[in-house]
Amino acid sequence: MLSDRQQHCLKGIGIRRCEVLPLAIAVPESEPRVKANPVIAKVAEAAPPTPEKPALRKPVIDVPLENWDAIMRSIQQCEACELVQNCTQKVPGIGNQQADLMIVGEGPGHDEDIRGEPFVGRSGQLLDKMLEAIGISRSQVFITNIVKCRPPNNRDPHVDEVASCRRYLQAQIEQIKPKVILSVGRVSAHSLLGTTEPVGRLITSLHQLPGSDIPVKVTYHPAYLLRTPTAKAIAWQDMKTVFRMLQA
Repeated sequence: MLSDRQQHCLKGIGIRRCEVLPLAIAVPESEPRVKANPVIAKVAEAAPPTPEKPALRKPVIDVPLENWDAIMRSIQQCEACELVQNCTQKVPGIGNQQADLMIVGEGPGHDEDIRGEPFVGRSGQLLDKMLEAIGISRSQVFITNIVKCRPPNNRDPHVDEVASCRRYLQAQIEQIKPKVILSVGRVSAHSLLGTTEPVGRLITSLHQLPGSDIPVKVTYHPAYLLRTPTAKAIAWQDMKTVFRMLQA
């Protein structure tokens, strides 16, 4: 049975009734994962077909990203796309650098841009409740985004902007070697999986990060859930699936 705290978290999300979580479920054989082997995670080259604005940009400096210090330093120094011109500060990601669960969102919003931390606004509060409902605290996971700078007016990142940040996300995945990646929102799912399928369809099955053995679960972005409360029941099923994958 769920604990009183988990029931309280579900009530906060907007789910009034829930089922008991099964203790484990096997990940399909087509998506094996060997934790002991080094993960060579390669984010798909394809990106969502968002409008691309021509812009003058500095070339990406090919600095080896073999450790966390190098990754963080490179992100902070990056000027490879136009997003750096308008952001208050970079938002590289935060959390447990040895996490079993890695959450990848789309891009920083206003609150994230001010604080330098992903998912800290209303969407972040809802994400925290969703995690707590399956017995996971924010400190146990690593949270980041497809792009590390806020797109102006919270627009979708352009193709070149996603491409400029891809090496940093790939390096973070290689360092963490997560057991599961939770892809949050359309831009995240399309960029990670190299697809243009609707999120509603991607949610219905499990996926695998191209070039690796890491399973990927897609769910709706918390911002969408705030606008569309009826989708929270689907997101709850997604979180239960994540719980089972982590227990497998």
